[in-house]
Amino acid sequence: MSVPAERKYYTVETANRALPLVKGIVGDIVALYHDIHERKERLNRIRQLPGQRSQNSAYSEELEQIEEELEKDISRLEDFVGELTQIGVELKDPVKGLVDFYSKMDGRDVYLCWMMGETEVSHWHELEAGFSGRQSLLEGSFPKSDDKT
Repeated sequence: MSVPAERKYYTVETANRALPLVKGIVGDIVALYHDIHERKERLNRIRQLPGQRSQNSAYSEELEQIEEELEKDISRLEDFVGELTQIGVELKDPVKGLVDFYSKMDGRDVYLCWMMGETEVSHWHELEAGFSGRQSLLEGSFPKSDDKT
């Protein structure tokens, strides 16, 4: 996974303009993460069945194929996260589809926060605050534009 050379800062407007792309990537991440998680759990349950721990079990070849497919999908998931990283967006929760965009407020770094299902970027929080520290982007509570985009 590659990291952008320089941190990208978003304004509310630029974050909202990036949302169509971000929504697509995050939608893929949430769906694939859910699918991977379910398949891993099923695979673990199968491996716990009597006789499945042996390399010579009747299903060992099939289980190996399932594991290979899982690894490919995990790699795809990492690629999706890398796409977000490339555009300067941080994935915070692959289950909820929560992402943060770096921004500036009063000369300090903050996050603009968006979660799948929301129609626009409408919250922000301090870097250390996390989701529980989300605050609404009410008119006048956050600078609308910044020349650091």
